[in-house]
Amino acid sequence: MAHLEEQHQSRIDMMSKAIKSIAFKKQQTTKTFQKGDEVEVASQEYGFIGSYYTATIVSSIGAYHYKVKYKTLLTNDQSAPLEEIVTVSEVRPLPPDPHEIMLKNNVRLYNMIDVFDNDGWWFGLITGKIGQKYDVYFPTTGDEIAYPPDVLRFHQEWSNGKWIFLPRQGKIFDLY
Repeated sequence: MAHLEEQHQSRIDMMSKAIKSIAFKKQQTTKTFQKGDEVEVASQEYGFIGSYYTATIVSSIGAYHYKVKYKTLLTNDQSAPLEEIVTVSEVRPLPPDPHEIMLKNNVRLYNMIDVFDNDGWWFGLITGKIGQKYDVYFPTTGDEIAYPPDVLRFHQEWSNGKWIFLPRQGKIFDLY
């Protein structure tokens, strides 16, 4: 039994390193966005690295920045959607519909996934399943939290102008 636990922890450690390297890298800037485009902004702020927030492009500012208006983040006084200037390397297109993809695929132990929580999508990995909830470990924060399947999506990376699913491995779980 101890050997299996060591293997499990070893796999989590290996996957955590991969997630951290992805979360800390800049997005590829292969796409130019226009005013009104819906995008995701990857936070580069400490404590929020590995999270993505839906926003709309308000304007382009020179060649290397956009002004965005977030869909779920509000100003400090909570009176309006937060607007912010971000670098082009923090912006990516919206990924395909997460629920359709989740229903067509099996959720597996050690899948790299995103969880919708605290107003954004957080990058983590599946570490187990208890009942109808999945245990998700977030390497950039060190938290492990159980979530229902309706707030999960498979993590994808924007690369060379298309969405790439990261390798999937491990034991298959039923979605519901």
